[in-house]
Amino acid sequence: MTDEEWAEHRPAVFGVAYRLLGTVADAEDVAQDVWLRAAAADLSQVADVRAWLVTVSARRSYDILRSARVRREAYVGPWLPEPLLTGPDAAEPVLVDESVGTAMLLVMEELTPPERVAFVLHDVFEVPFDEVASVLGNTPAASRQLASRARRRVAAAKEGPRVARPERERVLTAFRAAYQTGDLEGLVKLLHPDVVYVTDGGGKVSAARKLIVGGRKVAEVLQRMRARWALGHAVPCEIGGEPALAILRDGAVAVIDTFDISADGRILAIRRVLNPEKLTHVSVAS
Repeated sequence: MTDEEWAEHRPAVFGVAYRLLGTVADAEDVAQDVWLRAAAADLSQVADVRAWLVTVSARRSYDILRSARVRREAYVGPWLPEPLLTGPDAAEPVLVDESVGTAMLLVMEELTPPERVAFVLHDVFEVPFDEVASVLGNTPAASRQLASRARRRVAAAKEGPRVARPERERVLTAFRAAYQTGDLEGLVKLLHPDVVYVTDGGGKVSAARKLIVGGRKVAEVLQRMRARWALGHAVPCEIGGEPALAILRDGAVAVIDTFDISADGRILAIRRVLNPEKLTHVSVAS
């Protein structure tokens, strides 16, 4: 495989691994493993090189995913996916659709590993069920059933109107202004009364280990944390294809916030990644 061919297919290889594992570091390791295997293989008889690479990536990811369940159970506090920087700030191109958004990755985290593999391979990457079955070690019919169960779970989580990107950006602009100026009442107005605030510190930094619920309570926590951590500018960015905010401290990214927004323009959820191990690869222009 030439470097040019690999550059063409790498986003798909990485994309499969990230959707299955939810971590950038593990997805990069999988991509490197696939590249080494592809470089050593004779692919001249392979009819669809992309499908071959995607399947190899899924098989390696599936092995990691099964062992990762144990790591998840030992994780300190809520677990959130590693932020995947997309858009103009991204270091390299990746395949982007709603399946790499934080909310969707959290839905897929609730699936069993086989369900997740079947859904990602078939529904996202259009891999036939006989190939899915080869990864999972089952039959095409069993793989089809796994994908169907996963699809129903995903569809249930997606119920409700999807907010257009311009509206999301408008809400985040208003949120950013209120947050940075310490406008507590402005924040409260932007937050849904039942907004949910989730923080992922991974035991590496101080973070709430339980969900915080309620507009005023969340607004007060945001402002207290901003002062306590001496957080600086909130910089607009794109995470998993969706508008988000990166908050800086001493010029480096200390926080990544992703959001769920309601049809009436209020914030339903804030998911805040604080674990520094999940932010080492994230860099945005201030």
